[in-house]
Amino acid sequence: MGLVVSEDALKKLQALMDQVEEEPLLRTFQNVHQGCVTETLIRFLKAREWNVAKAHKMIIDCLNWRVQNEIDNILSKPIIPTDLYRGIRDSQLIGLSGYSREGLPVFAIGVGLSTFDKASVHYYVQSHIQINEYRDRVILPSASKKHGQPITTCIKVLDMTGLKLSALNQIKVVKPLLQERTRRKVQVLPGCGRDELLKIMDFASLPHFCKREGSGSSKHSDNGSGNENCYSLDHPFHQKLYNHIKEQSRIHEAVEPIKQGSFHVDFPEPPAEKAEIVKTLESELHKFKISNGNCD
Repeated sequence: MGLVVSEDALKKLQALMDQVEEEPLLRTFQNVHQGCVTETLIRFLKAREWNVAKAHKMIIDCLNWRVQNEIDNILSKPIIPTDLYRGIRDSQLIGLSGYSREGLPVFAIGVGLSTFDKASVHYYVQSHIQINEYRDRVILPSASKKHGQPITTCIKVLDMTGLKLSALNQIKVVKPLLQERTRRKVQVLPGCGRDELLKIMDFASLPHFCKREGSGSSKHSDNGSGNENCYSLDHPFHQKLYNHIKEQSRIHEAVEPIKQGSFHVDFPEPPAEKAEIVKTLESELHKFKISNGNCD
C-alpha cells in the first residue's frame, strides 16, 4: 500500500467520521481513540485492507455495539464479591507483566491452563472487556504520556503450556488461512521464549513463566516474589485494575446503586466474509483430524 494511497484513504475515512453527529457515538468514539484519532483510523483501515467503506462500517458498527451494551460504563461494574473475582482471575489467565523498551505494554495470556470454570460465561466476558477497556483507556494513554508519543498497541505473550499437541499441530493448518498482515504479527518462540523476549524488554518485564530456570537462558533466575505471577489478583496490575473499577463504581453509585450480578453483552453476527473464514477453518481442521485418524 503506497503512502499516497494510504493518506488518501485516511483523509476519506476522516471525512466520513466528521459527518457523525450523534452524541452517544461521538462520546464512545472518544473512549476508543483516547486522543489518537489518526492512529485509530489507520488501525481500522488496516483491518479492512484499506477499504474506506468497509473500515467506516466497521467503526460505526463498533460504536453502535458499544453504545447498545453500555461499554463506556463497564469500568464502573465490579465483579463482586472479591472471592468470585479471585476465582475468575485464577481460571482466566491474563495479566500485564511489564513494558517493552519502546514502552509497549506486555500482556501474558495462559492459553493452555485457563479453565473458565469458576463462574458463568457472562462474568468471563465482562472481565475480558474490562481488561481491554482498562488497557485502552488507562494503560496505553499513560504509556503514551510517559514516552511523549502515541502508543496504541501492545505485545501479547501466549503461554501454550497445557495445550494438547493436537491443538498445537492445528496451528500449522490455520496459519496459511490468515491474512499476511496477521501472520506477520505471530512469532512462535522456542522454549519459554526468554532469550528472544529479552531482545525487546528487560528481565523484570518478562512474564513469570519466562523466568523459570531450566526453560531457557540461565542468565537470570526468578526472585520468588509472591507478586511475580501476573495472572494473580495479588499482582500489582490486577490490584490497580480492580481498585480502579471499585473507585469508579463508588462515583457512579451516587447516581445508580451497584447491582450484584454479571454484565451481559450482546455479540453482533459476524460479517459474511468472517463467517466464510470460520467455515473454512472448521473444514480444514476436520480434514486435519481425519488425516490423523481422529474423527471425533
